Amino acid sequence: MVGLWDYDKARNLVKRYGIRSVESSYVKSGDDAVRFADGEPIVLKVLSEKALHKSRSGLIRLNLYTRDDITAAYSDLEKKAQQLRPYKVIAQKMVRGGTEIIIGGNTDQQFGKMILIGLGGIYVETFKDFALRVCPITDFDAQSMLNQMRSKAVIAPSKEAESMVKSLLVSAAKMFAENEITEFDLNPLILHDGTYDSVDLRVMG
Repeated sequence: MVGLWDYDKARNLVKRYGIRSVESSYVKSGDDAVRFADGEPIVLKVLSEKALHKSRSGLIRLNLYTRDDITAAYSDLEKKAQQLRPYKVIAQKMVRGGTEIIIGGNTDQQFGKMILIGLGGIYVETFKDFALRVCPITDFDAQSMLNQMRSKAVIAPSKEAESMVKSLLVSAAKMFAENEITEFDLNPLILHDGTYDSVDLRVMG
């Protein structure tokens, strides 16, 4: 039966392929979230198969720093999530700034597993600027995908950034091809400070 993977299971899968994800932990109370924050700003999210659009549904809180902010946000999210049972609340370290992209995969009836890259968040839908290839892909394919995008200079403004994104694309396509999953999304995946972090993982299989 095809279903949404648990976040920890999805995170372990991408980790096996050398794909970074932001530090995260399930929390069961506001106090749990405060301990996870340890003085750093965090994000709280509700995870549920019934919550398809967390930001649109008010199921995410960003840049939480103080104990009061964190506990109040947890309490509010818990109330909103009652209609989404079963659900979990996850805390993540806040990633500031950077460029949001999406790397995802879907299974086409004709071509099989395909990999996608585009600007992340709402922009992949707004600008329709993305590239697709059949999995697995080579370094040449990854370069070709970047070259066809109008937003290449935003996604890969330097040779170092270009090399990092190409390697990431090849690894993600290999992961998709080698595992019994039907689709996945790393969206957004934030490019920042010469590195990146996946801050939202979605795997179906």
